[in-house]
Amino acid sequence: MTSPQPAETRTQKRSPQTATLAEIAREAGVSAPTVSKVLNGRADVAPSTRARVEELLRVHGYRRRRAESTRSPLIDLVFHELESAWAMEVIRGVENVARDAGLSVVLSESAGRLTPGRTWADQVAARRPHGVILVLSGLDESQRALLTSRSIPFVVMDPAGDPGADVPSIGATNWQGGLAATRHLVDLGHTRIGAISGPTRMMCSRARVDGYRAALETAGLPVDPGLIVTGDFHHEAGYRQGLELLRRPDRPTAVFAGNDLQALGLYEAARELGLRIPHDLSVVGFDDLPVARWVGPPLTTVRQPLMEMAEAAARLVLDLGRDDGSSTATRVELATSLEVRSSTAPPQEGQG
Repeated sequence: MTSPQPAETRTQKRSPQTATLAEIAREAGVSAPTVSKVLNGRADVAPSTRARVEELLRVHGYRRRRAESTRSPLIDLVFHELESAWAMEVIRGVENVARDAGLSVVLSESAGRLTPGRTWADQVAARRPHGVILVLSGLDESQRALLTSRSIPFVVMDPAGDPGADVPSIGATNWQGGLAATRHLVDLGHTRIGAISGPTRMMCSRARVDGYRAALETAGLPVDPGLIVTGDFHHEAGYRQGLELLRRPDRPTAVFAGNDLQALGLYEAARELGLRIPHDLSVVGFDDLPVARWVGPPLTTVRQPLMEMAEAAARLVLDLGRDDGSSTATRVELATSLEVRSSTAPPQEGQG
């Protein structure tokens, strides 16, 4: 005869992950239907009540069970800005994977903010997509808790800042790309090399400039702060900041433009000042957008595998969804490479 187990082993404390909606409702002081409304992203819940319930869902680690979670055949793709050929390459990559999986893509823009608004998070929770991909964006703690409580996986592509060790992300070797771009110019014989960075708040922009600095320092060349100007990754910034660099009495003979759009703006500034590329000025971009091959002269640039990055992000978010969001977070960096074309050449005699 088997002896009865001690009471403490027979009665185990309920794991936080197994808390029921009714228990969460009692703790929040609301009804179970109200908790259900919060879970379903319904708008007819007072903000204070919603915040209280969301916090309890986060504390208890509540996840919707597979049986009660009917996912929509969608992937949500969120950009902080949606207005360039750069974004089109990302959209194509996500579409490639979504199409093969029988899914559609929903596009959102956070109007330049690096974190989408609360309304967006509620809408995503109500849609219940297969996953969310955020490009140059991130989530605040409440948004992460909201998506996690619905078992909606998310991946950050090209994160603007450090996404955190527990957030899956896909990026590129930005530092190595900045190093390769600048080293190419150094190897051609340039000693006064300018840089037009992207926004300093973006990790990829800082990494590219850090690679630029490393290439100069390794070559024994001084890093002149006056030759580093800050842009915003748009054509207009390349033009405006390019004029600032090229009007200097000691202007650079080469410029690492930080991205292709700024390189094209720099082309315009050089033409306006009567400078010929690459005879008077060598230019290197970053991204390798399709237009880089067709401008005159064709642009030397660092190829960032945007489409492949987007495809990898889409595959990862679907894999996380198949594992019900419990997979270990993954951080992946795809390699960049230098594409040498006709916008770079040795400096003219007497230049440096």
